[in-house]
Amino acid sequence: MVSTTQQTGVDTERGSFWGDAPYPVLVADAQGVVVLRNGPAEVLLPAAGPGTRFSDVVPAWLSAAHDAARATGPRAVGEVDAPLSGVIADRSFEAHPSTRDDGTVAWWLIDDTDHVLAREALQTELRRTAFLTEASSALLSSLNLERCMDVTAHLAAEHLADAALVIAPTHGRRLPVVTCLRGGSPSLSHESVDPNDVPGLGEALRGFPPVPSRWIDPSAAPDWMVPEGFGTVGSIVITPLPGHGVPAGALVLLRRSGGAVFTDSEEVFARLFAARAGAAMSAARLYAEQTSITDVLMRELLPPSLHQISGVDYAGGYRPSADHERIGGDFYDVHPAAVDGEASLVTLGDVCGKGLEAAVLTGKIRNTLHALLPLADDHQRMITLLNTALLNSHHTRFATLVLASAVRAGSEVSLRLTSAGHPTPLIVRASGAVEEAETRGTLVGAMPNAPARTAALTLAPGESCVLYTDGITEAEGGPMGGVQFGEARLKRVLAECAGMPSESIVERVQMLASQWIGSGRHDDMAVVVISAPRTHHLSAVNGHTRGRFTA
Repeated sequence: MVSTTQQTGVDTERGSFWGDAPYPVLVADAQGVVVLRNGPAEVLLPAAGPGTRFSDVVPAWLSAAHDAARATGPRAVGEVDAPLSGVIADRSFEAHPSTRDDGTVAWWLIDDTDHVLAREALQTELRRTAFLTEASSALLSSLNLERCMDVTAHLAAEHLADAALVIAPTHGRRLPVVTCLRGGSPSLSHESVDPNDVPGLGEALRGFPPVPSRWIDPSAAPDWMVPEGFGTVGSIVITPLPGHGVPAGALVLLRRSGGAVFTDSEEVFARLFAARAGAAMSAARLYAEQTSITDVLMRELLPPSLHQISGVDYAGGYRPSADHERIGGDFYDVHPAAVDGEASLVTLGDVCGKGLEAAVLTGKIRNTLHALLPLADDHQRMITLLNTALLNSHHTRFATLVLASAVRAGSEVSLRLTSAGHPTPLIVRASGAVEEAETRGTLVGAMPNAPARTAALTLAPGESCVLYTDGITEAEGGPMGGVQFGEARLKRVLAECAGMPSESIVERVQMLASQWIGSGRHDDMAVVVISAPRTHHLSAVNGHTRGRFTA
């Protein structure tokens, strides 16, 4: 009778060891014939019975590995064959060979499906985390809404789908839509459509939870939602873009027919991406709204551009205390007369402090003075009412102010000047002499009474009146630094400006004050120049008769 060892070529002791292994073991001899399998191997590979050819009953990857192991031969003591891996019956296995001197190879098959799935899941999460990091960085790099929509569509098309649409909340009856194909560039369009006609889109734009992809019929996608040349839609995901308190829009992901449909985990990941994109778009929209509001308010707070009014030249210049700011505590206005022949009112002031807080009070003072224009002929009355208004407000700041009423009288300009605690106006005569106007007064917003004295004077053609704030005279700098520009230096500068147009005087004062302070810190600086323009007369007929008056 032939022994088991003779039949199989495997000794009984070793065969018993392999047979007791808890995982599949398959043994083939040097001729590639299966000589032994244990119970788990029988369950896994039922066709691989003893006597069958190894290559006929195992997957190709294991057969190729067996041939390689036979060709290599047995390993030296302590040397181990590197395991291979592959799929058997929809499970992942590591195959560990053990080669004997006679060419017999034992294959130990270890099921590592769970490990493979865990590694794949980990790699997927690492890729997704890296993508979300990249997406967050790209989305937060801009506060421009259109740029955020473009970046969102591009990232989604490249990493999540074959095409992506970013749809912003409707403006009137038109939907702003940014569309991007994988490998393409985003494009903006405005669609006159009803989002409620698309299942899940209307709800997403209102911020409701997304409709599962399996509930959306791809064939129901309207033509405007499918990019040109995309082909047949096979799967759709529509998810909201959540914003800060209000929805920022909706994200639509498309995959072509014939490709993989969106899985539940991919839909969840798409919502994670949408949350970041929605936050970025919401921040960009909020920034745009705040910028628009700021621009509107800024236009009201910025000093106006001055020009000639009723035959009187006006020019003004303003520089805030910080170069990055546009407004501050200094202000000026010119209010034209309501009736021809009456005086226009010039106001220039300086609120205690600088920056936005001072600018807020500046706006209130300017509005109050505008409301008091019917009393423009009575400077003291205007100052008293303004002082009362400031005392009754919640502001604790005070202000200095100068009022000037200017009216053309022939070739001259008649002026009335009233200072309320403000630096004295300077008069630049045609001769180069610089005079101080005889006006004094008490600042407004500090004490119950604000008495002031009004000075009346006349400007001849080419002469000017200069109103300025103390930011000019108190500007510190100079060659050695720390020295104030000073009123005396300002007077010398103005003496050199005799006969110059009002715009040139403003530019000259601003230039020299800026050169004086250099890059040092300074207060708000404002200057207004009122000039009587040089005049001439035109002949009406052949130069024989006196014509109309021109400036």
